[in-house]
Amino acid sequence: MDDESTYTFDPDLIHAIFKHVWSKTAVERERNQVTNAMNCEVGVGTSKKNRPTLANTIALKLSCELLKTFISEAVQRAAFIAEAEGGTKIEATHLERILPQLLLDF
Repeated sequence: MDDESTYTFDPDLIHAIFKHVWSKTAVERERNQVTNAMNCEVGVGTSKKNRPTLANTIALKLSCELLKTFISEAVQRAAFIAEAEGGTKIEATHLERILPQLLLDF
């Protein structure tokens, strides 16, 4: 397992994370619809059909690769900052310093 390409995230884990976020979003959306329904008159087309959110296998594998690349880049940039400061460990402050530019790059 010396090859770097073998280290990646488990697609089932990423799918579980996505499903958790989707379910929380659906609950918030339903809560907002109830609040909006109380404040508005009921009219034509106000009901929404709830559809399950799905992700296919290719999308999950691509998400895993994107996360792997993102984390690898974050660690490399933070290590560069730590080395420039004469440190041997990456600390939270190093990640805080590289995060704004990293997010803009991705």
